[in-house]
Amino acid sequence: MSYQFNNFYELIVYHAKKRKNKTALFVDNEKISYGELLSKADRLAGFLAEKGVKEGDRVALFLRNSPEFIYTVFAASKLGAILVPVNTFLKEEELSYILEDSGSSVLVASAIHDKVVNYSQASRLCRFILWEGDVLVEGEQHHYFEEAFRSDKTTEHIQRGLEETAVIIYTSGTTGKPKGAMLSNKNILSNADSGRRTINVTAKDRGIVFLPMFHSFTFSIGVILPLYVGASIVIIKSLQPFSNIFKQTLLKQVTIFFGIPDVYNALAKAKLPWYFMWFNRIRAFISGAAALQPKTLEAMANKFKRATLLEGYGLSEASPAVCMNTFKKQKAGSVGTALYSYEMKIVDENMKELLHGEIGDIIVKGDNVMQGYWKRPEATAETIVNGWLLTGDMGYMDEEGFLFIVDRKKDLIISKGINIYPREIEEVIDAFAGVKASAVVGVFDEKHGEIPVVYIELEEGTESLDEAGLKKYLREQLANYKVPKQIHVIDELPKNATGKVLKRVLKEKLKQSKEA
Repeated sequence: MSYQFNNFYELIVYHAKKRKNKTALFVDNEKISYGELLSKADRLAGFLAEKGVKEGDRVALFLRNSPEFIYTVFAASKLGAILVPVNTFLKEEELSYILEDSGSSVLVASAIHDKVVNYSQASRLCRFILWEGDVLVEGEQHHYFEEAFRSDKTTEHIQRGLEETAVIIYTSGTTGKPKGAMLSNKNILSNADSGRRTINVTAKDRGIVFLPMFHSFTFSIGVILPLYVGASIVIIKSLQPFSNIFKQTLLKQVTIFFGIPDVYNALAKAKLPWYFMWFNRIRAFISGAAALQPKTLEAMANKFKRATLLEGYGLSEASPAVCMNTFKKQKAGSVGTALYSYEMKIVDENMKELLHGEIGDIIVKGDNVMQGYWKRPEATAETIVNGWLLTGDMGYMDEEGFLFIVDRKKDLIISKGINIYPREIEEVIDAFAGVKASAVVGVFDEKHGEIPVVYIELEEGTESLDEAGLKKYLREQLANYKVPKQIHVIDELPKNATGKVLKRVLKEKLKQSKEA
């Protein structure tokens, strides 16, 4: 696969020359052109260089969605520095761990996260902190974007190639400490290009970004992809009020809507005003991060006749997109076919390819596969084998190459030697009246080895669960050994920033209740 750009900075220079006055970013009532975006990135790069940032340095981002996030992406690329986007939902100890593990010398942070930053080890671990927003922190170590944009220092573009590391994205750490996935310029740009081909993104499109920019899905597909083709991005700084997302979608004439299942679950049920339904220009809803419920897919299709909801699959280690349904063909329950130039296989434990319809491990190959885990050669060797990325997910493919995810390998429940896939049970439970979402986990049992247990979050307005009715329904739909042996109703399922249920938290909850 050939590439038009070698790095992010080349991309923005190209579009600033070609479409200097075109709006690149919409933020509230402000419009930022491609020319202004490059100018701000250049000034920021000069400031960072003056403060000693050089090629290979790690620059950590603890930022809300903002133009400053994007300026920093291109400024760092100009200097040949490596970006470390950090989950802003993390607490001070978790932030400190990532800063120390990555060896980040600079932290770029938003004022709304000042407490976490100030209580963390950031001031000890980083040479300086650059703040976005209104915050009053005194001392030589603290600087502000207003100050950075006044810089008149010019700096040369360090020509980092396609194979050089551009970003280190830390995995969500559902088990153990998070690991940093090293993504090269080629990894991210290949994802942007493959996404462009599948979603048919052009310079005429406008994407809306309200999901956190630190997440790999938003970073590659929500931010880099639109800018890669010279399109525009509507930036939403805060999810509150949620109605603002729809307001901005309408006012800014958004054509591509990036979301996660939780958003589409809400959108499918929301009573949107007639004028939104009549005047919105959305042509594609893109869903990533977690599986969509069948009832959501159906409700969205019935509600939005002029738009297509495209469900995809990916993981941070794959930059992150791997496959997606297309406008030409979609299959309910499937996450689609491999994106352009990527390969997918279903294999057994010996890496032998399985037949269509057989469940096994999902492995991926292509320019999207990470370089490895930062400072963890052993973990890298276990995850990348002969160029194939072992995703840790299980599934099967049909004769047309459509992938069906069955479950995370680590979430597999083995009862009396029989495999039980939690996702299969969850899909049945989620269709039951009053259930908003469910999560099935396996717990140790002396007689069976493991048994399935379910946690259920109820729909808003549903006061109680008809447990007897649910059990009867499950016995009709599932083999007896798959029916959960315990049912727990919970106010809210614990989730990470992109809506994935944290099953380790539920397992810990079960463990604590047993010990109590």
